[in-house]
Amino acid sequence: MSKEKKIPREEGIDHSLNLIREGYMYILNRRQRFNSDIFETRLLGKKAICMGGKEAAAVFYDTEKFKRKDAAPNRIVQTLFGENGVQSLDGKAHKHRKEMFMSTMSPNRIAKLIDSTKKQWKIAIDKWEQMDEVTLYEEVQEIMCRTACEWTGVSIKEEKVKELTKDLAAMFESPASIGPSHWIGRHARNRVEKWIRELVDAVRNGDMDIPTNTILYKFAQYRDVEGDLLDTNTVAVEVLNILRPIVAIAIFINFIALALYNYPEEKMKLESKDEKYALMFVQEVRRFYPFFPFVAALVKKDFTWNNYKFEEDTLTFLDLYGTNHDPKIWGNPDMFDPNRFLKWEGSPFSFIPQGGGDYFLGHRCAGEWATIEIMKVSLDYLANRISYELPEQDLSFSMADIPSIPHSKIAIKRVKKKV
Repeated sequence: MSKEKKIPREEGIDHSLNLIREGYMYILNRRQRFNSDIFETRLLGKKAICMGGKEAAAVFYDTEKFKRKDAAPNRIVQTLFGENGVQSLDGKAHKHRKEMFMSTMSPNRIAKLIDSTKKQWKIAIDKWEQMDEVTLYEEVQEIMCRTACEWTGVSIKEEKVKELTKDLAAMFESPASIGPSHWIGRHARNRVEKWIRELVDAVRNGDMDIPTNTILYKFAQYRDVEGDLLDTNTVAVEVLNILRPIVAIAIFINFIALALYNYPEEKMKLESKDEKYALMFVQEVRRFYPFFPFVAALVKKDFTWNNYKFEEDTLTFLDLYGTNHDPKIWGNPDMFDPNRFLKWEGSPFSFIPQGGGDYFLGHRCAGEWATIEIMKVSLDYLANRISYELPEQDLSFSMADIPSIPHSKIAIKRVKKKV
């Protein structure tokens, strides 16, 4: 019988401030310091285990070993996830709710999403051609908001689009913030949830004329494992679990623009409109640049992994960013190289920008397919369908900011459609 090993431990009372200071690099820095893919620390006043790498991801997404209920800190729930959302469920309830989300990923629905994305890009470019300077991050957020509303069947008045865009962005820009920024995110969620609840009630009461094949209608009529309609607040949370993440794709699209600028040789390769290479480029953007730093779960019951003991209810974090930059998985991980995806084995645990494991049975992000398709469309526009210039600006980004985007939010000028 193998001897139980002691998990390397970071000394100190609490390291939450270090987490805030180091952001995406917090877990990876300590994995490198301890020369271990697992270590113990204290975060948010609690004992916590942090781990990363392919093997760690595989055990983290084992639903017999970890649970999600009550794992996310309250500040994350109140801004990013919302209460009783799919991210907080386990077992049969999670599987049943996940099926609702995966139904939105059918080929027909994805095709409609692609069409909506292209439509909104065309409308935006017509506007950009008349502007002296475009702040790409903010403008793309609006493209994504319009796309998400059209795709889900959420009708919004034109004069409310910018307000909704800012509110949805505040939800994913504020969870790691302290003070006013965090409260902006909380108030934004409360506002939008209230509005979506009113839409759900209108759908259920027959006061809104909405096609029955829309996501809003399907979610409003969805029933839980007991056969009961979901309460209106839960439906609102889950509709926002479609709208919010689509707007968050603006982060990835900003990094697409940055990669095209920093690696002009890649832009030349994309001009051939090779769909396979475009997909590899998108995947490398998702691997290389920061998006989600880590995810949390609680140990479901005592177990031993690699001779390390995990005790029930221990808070555990999986290093997403660090796993995507793990030299044991990716050769030269700090080099931007789309060609690495020619050799990627397709493991659901080695490449985890939006979580790992199985889509249907586990907690891998249901919207990953949608993210990839939206990014492919956006890449085509930025690389092939418009010309533009980048004035002098600060294109650096901080690994301590969560989420991280280039400081200038990427300003572009002289936008023109290519003939």
